Amino acid sequence: MTGFESLITISLKSISIYLFIVLAIRFFGKKELAQLSVVDLVFILLISNSVQNAMVGDNTTLGGGVAAALGLFIINYVFKLLLRKFPWFSRAIQGTELMLIYKGKIQQQNFERSMLTMEELEATIREHGVNGVADVDLAILEVDGNISVCSKNFGKKTSHVHRGHKVISRNP
Repeated sequence: MTGFESLITISLKSISIYLFIVLAIRFFGKKELAQLSVVDLVFILLISNSVQNAMVGDNTTLGGGVAAALGLFIINYVFKLLLRKFPWFSRAIQGTELMLIYKGKIQQQNFERSMLTMEELEATIREHGVNGVADVDLAILEVDGNISVCSKNFGKKTSHVHRGHKVISRNP
């Protein structure tokens, strides 16, 4: 195999691993992507290490690394285009939002599907300035992993992670 064919093979292997991991995360469920727990972080680190050899094999050259990265950039770009262009594809890959609380009552089936703990949900509610579940008008687990919380007593407050820093904005 020529050097160029080897680099193409590395790119195709990397794309295959990308597709596998996206589908595996979707199949096994995701929690909140915006706020990783220690367990989630360790999982991501170990997954990345475990698939490295499958992508580049014995080729530890700069060219091999660039070929793997290029393949990942290309498939990620294609996925983003497909997610934006086809709503059905977005729902299939990212899922849909889940209503966790409605008028002070936990929506048990959705809460269980979210794989959140009660402690995580209560902490998020407090972060949004609401005392407890009974005071929440609406709480939704968004597809990006953030939880939106609405309450009459507070107005509107959103929180999200931006470049590793939590940004909170309030709009009365």
